[in-house]
Amino acid sequence: MPETVSRGTPQAAIGRLLRPRSVAIVGASPTPGSLGGGVLGNLIRFGFTGDIHLVNPTRTEIDGRPCVPTTRDLPQGVDCAVLAIPQKGVMDALRGCAERGVGGVICFSSGFAEAGEEGLSAQQALADLAHDAGIAVMGPNCLGTINFVDGVALTFGAASPKPPEGPGLAIVSQSGAMATVVRAALHARDIGVTFTVSTGNEAVNGAEDFFEHLIEDPATGAFALVMEQVRQPQRFLELARRARRLGKPVLLLHPGRSAAARESAQTHTGAMAGNWQVMRSIVSRAGVCVVETLEELVDVSELVLRTPLPSVPGVAMITDSGAFKGMVLDYCEDIGVPLPQPGPEATAVIGAIAPGLIHPTNPLDLTAQALIDPDLYPKTMKPLLADKNVGAICLGIIMSSPLLAHRKVEPVVRAMKELQPKKPILFTMLGEEAEVPADCIADLRNVGVPFFRSPERALRALRRVASWQMAPVAELPAPMAGRLRLPGGTIPEYKAKPLLAAAGLHVPHGILATTLEEARAAALTCGYPVALKAQSSALSHKSDVGGVILNLADADALERGWTILQDNIRHHRPDLILDGVLIEKMGARGTELILGARNDPEWGAVLMVGLGGVLAEALHDARVIPADFSAAEIEVEIRKLRAAAIFDGFRGEAPRDIAAVAEMAAALGGFVRRHPEIVEVDVNPVMVFAMGQGALALDAVIVTR
Repeated sequence: MPETVSRGTPQAAIGRLLRPRSVAIVGASPTPGSLGGGVLGNLIRFGFTGDIHLVNPTRTEIDGRPCVPTTRDLPQGVDCAVLAIPQKGVMDALRGCAERGVGGVICFSSGFAEAGEEGLSAQQALADLAHDAGIAVMGPNCLGTINFVDGVALTFGAASPKPPEGPGLAIVSQSGAMATVVRAALHARDIGVTFTVSTGNEAVNGAEDFFEHLIEDPATGAFALVMEQVRQPQRFLELARRARRLGKPVLLLHPGRSAAARESAQTHTGAMAGNWQVMRSIVSRAGVCVVETLEELVDVSELVLRTPLPSVPGVAMITDSGAFKGMVLDYCEDIGVPLPQPGPEATAVIGAIAPGLIHPTNPLDLTAQALIDPDLYPKTMKPLLADKNVGAICLGIIMSSPLLAHRKVEPVVRAMKELQPKKPILFTMLGEEAEVPADCIADLRNVGVPFFRSPERALRALRRVASWQMAPVAELPAPMAGRLRLPGGTIPEYKAKPLLAAAGLHVPHGILATTLEEARAAALTCGYPVALKAQSSALSHKSDVGGVILNLADADALERGWTILQDNIRHHRPDLILDGVLIEKMGARGTELILGARNDPEWGAVLMVGLGGVLAEALHDARVIPADFSAAEIEVEIRKLRAAAIFDGFRGEAPRDIAAVAEMAAALGGFVRRHPEIVEVDVNPVMVFAMGQGALALDAVIVTR
């Protein structure tokens, strides 16, 4: 679905919308459950001290408050008008707001871009009018905003004031429902929220505008963003880097990993979701923590606001269940959480606590002895906190009764006060539904210990935070020196390979032949055995039409192969005229990988490296990474492939030269960055040889705009 055009709004107008000193409710009503009545009730509940103006064409007052019939009857210069009216009345109300100098408008109404072409046209008209008048607009099709810092609730759902006591988290969401549930979940954990913003269809102002306005807010220490589409990717990246420099974590939940989710996004908010893997690789490079589920967004939000950030990825698990110890080992292996064994000093201290009963391992099982002596928790926490390989401690504790909960929580709280740890400590319980007294949970949170009813959720959140905290963050890559523009369209293999070779990729020697006689001469030059490959810009998948003949050992085999190839092309593509046939010497056996690159129209240049061979498409074992990664960074990513074990001498094979592949990928990244006209490059397969013997790009195609 097409989008309306956003041309930006002055930040001053956005400030008037988020921090108004006067509010107009258009569609004010005394009817319980009405949208306008909900907004008025919230303002009263929050103790809003500014002016409140009510607009209703059929009433002169509501509950003793005067009403005016239209927005044209408002006083000059109202900061924010809330449009709680049907879609058909929005444009006239907005015109009145423009005439009276209203700063910002919140539009709850649906029936705009999410409803089809007619709604899209209405949304564009709304956007044009607002832009011309310099009015900031939240929505349409949104749930509004709540400013918990200044006590302003401009939403129709019932809300209660809860000012943050310290640096809080701002929620900016294109989905109003997601903004509401994340806010409710964080408040349930006593996490301060500064603002919730529901941007809806983003006719005029999008998530990036509100994100930018709140970055410098002194009360906001972190951001939770729920975005089905990042409409201004380069601006978003600049803002993310700015937030990172300010020490304000940015957490992003971006639906759209599946094709079905991307289709749903179009019908939900009129957004057209981009490629999720590309998005993730680029925003992570800018310091954004990308989470994958709603519960992970809430869990990670709590960690970044309540605890120190881990300096190393290792987690020490302390439990009082031997069976749970085995479960943790399995789960942490599955999700990639390292469980380092205690170092010599920690081993000595823990081993002396209860010799023969408590063994200094990770996970650390305190056995039932912890019930007799709950001080075992702080006694073992102290040496593990001092262990340089431990980045965080997770307690997995049996909590089967309120009495037991008090007995086990109190020494942990006391230890936190005494030790003042610089590493995160998480308290998780075994027995998710067991009753835990509220004061126990509050005591833990008051000393900076998040409480989880699920150890698995806590460990997932720790893994996410550690991965984000330790990921390389780079400033915006500098533009690379321009080169001559490549030819437009599809550049076939015989032309693509010399371009890639000049960029630094290793390719086999090949000669294009247009006749059998030329093929014989080329084969003698290259050396038998050879491969024949049909060449045409209109033939992107040669093997599908029999256009690749391999392992031709001599001149007779070459002649037979030439005839077979020509017959195959005539049978499958009788209309196709070949540029010729590429003659190449057959390469040595190795391990097949795929390299790819593209200039994404939204996010810029990215690389892809993945498992090659016949199972490549079936297994989808690939990593998408920014094109400015160094060879060393790319090698780290290659070793994160699910099949990475095959590179290290699998089943007696020699270890593969992954460093050579990483060098080729880095060269390919530079190539696509120098040529923004490139749509994509496909280098498949790349044959990787034994350590020290390099890698070779056996096939390649380049597509340009």
